[in-house]
Parts: sequence; structure tokens; C-alpha cells
Amino acid sequence: MFYQVIQYIKFLLKSSKQHGVHSPFVYNLITKCFYDKTKNETYTSISKYRNSLLKNRNKIKVTDLGAGSHVMKHKGRSISSMAKNAGTTNKRAKLLYRISDYFKPNAILELGTSLGIATHAMSLGNPKASITAIEGCPNISEFTKGYFKKYHLKNTNLIVGDFEEEIKKLTSNYYDLIFFDGNHQKEATLNYFETLLETTHNNSVFIFDDIYWSKGMTKAWEAIKANPKVTVTIDTFFWGFVFFRKEQVKEHFVIRV
Repeated sequence: MFYQVIQYIKFLLKSSKQHGVHSPFVYNLITKCFYDKTKNETYTSISKYRNSLLKNRNKIKVTDLGAGSHVMKHKGRSISSMAKNAGTTNKRAKLLYRISDYFKPNAILELGTSLGIATHAMSLGNPKASITAIEGCPNISEFTKGYFKKYHLKNTNLIVGDFEEEIKKLTSNYYDLIFFDGNHQKEATLNYFETLLETTHNNSVFIFDDIYWSKGMTKAWEAIKANPKVTVTIDTFFWGFVFFRKEQVKEHFVIRV
């Protein structure tokens, strides 16, 4: 936690808003998507989904395949505590909705579905998208499938399994958006990134959760930024955005959202 606090202070010192951003692509993304303050009725559905989880006191036996949680150490966890401590926040879920609505990705891959808060938001952003979601814990997956049915997510295929094994089966596909929100370890993150590079095209976007989770995750983020196939990255502290647009010069942005 101390590491994250120090990194956040550093982030605040070097970050900016849209000022000084000369790339039209990045400027439009920031002003028309990240900072869009338009009132949207869909936000009510996003909040309703998450609030329903926060009120659920039922417990699930959890199998952690990744780095686990900084907060929750018990294998038996309540749905409410998972939604509060490990689930996507309301603010970030709304941002994911806007990103999905802005880019209109037809094929989405999510690593680390958990309770489906992020999945639900991306689905609302583009109901026509085909979403492949991977969750490592069978019990969480079973619960989340029920929630997807309850909230009528008909465009999502939830797969249960180890990320490394499952993504190997998907490398023949192309994805417009991939959300990495699972195993927060350097080696694993870099392995997923390098494996899924095969699925990218010029307009693909990767979103990495918790790039300052640990020193290892930050090193993974720096390695991803340096990859020759990566042209544009945006560091928002909690998420790292990666683009592969060949028409743009390599540039890295640090933006407060």
C-alpha cells in the first residue's frame, strides 16, 4: 500500500489533463470520452448492478489463481466484500461504459471477470459486441453467470479456466478491446500481453488494471510501453491504455481522469 501511495504522488506531479496533448486521437479520447460529463440513463443500470452485489451477504469459496487481494485473505468471501474491495468501482465502470460506447468494439476479451461489474458496463456500451470473459474461480463464475442471466447479458461467453491456458486457444481471433483485470504479477501480465499481441489489429486497445499494484506490475507496464508494436500509451494511474496505431509516432501520456 505504501508503494502505491508514493507512486500516486509521483503520478500527480507529472500528470496533466487534455492541455498540451497534440495528438488529435488522444485529445478526442480524453475530451469526448474520459471527461464526458453528459448525464446518461445507462449509469443507473450500472449502479443498480453493483449496488445489488454490495447488498448480497452470501459467501463464496474462492480459488485465487493470481496475486490475490491486498484486502481479503480468507477463502470464504461474501459477495458484498468482493464487490466493495475487489470489484470495479462505480466511477470506473462508467468509464468502461463510455470507452465501449466510444470505440464500439465488436470483439471484446476480458481476463478476470470476477462478479461481472466491468463486463456488464462494457456490454451496455456496445450491446452488439461479442464478449469473451475468462474467470479462474469456478464458484465465482457460477455465481456471475446467474447475474448475467438476471441482467440479460446475452452477448457474453464466460469461460472458466487458467488465463494462460485459455488465451492460447484464442490467438487465432482478433480483438478490438482486451481488458486485463486478473493476475497482477509481472511475469504473468507480460506473458498474457505477448501471447495476445497476435490478436491485435491497428485499432485494438488493451487496458491493464492496477499498473501500480506492485513494483512488479509497474515494471511490466514499463516493458509493455517499450514494446516496438506499441505506439501510444495512456497512464491514468489505475489503468494503463495501450494502442497499436501505426500512423502515430510513439508517445506516452500521463492523464488524470
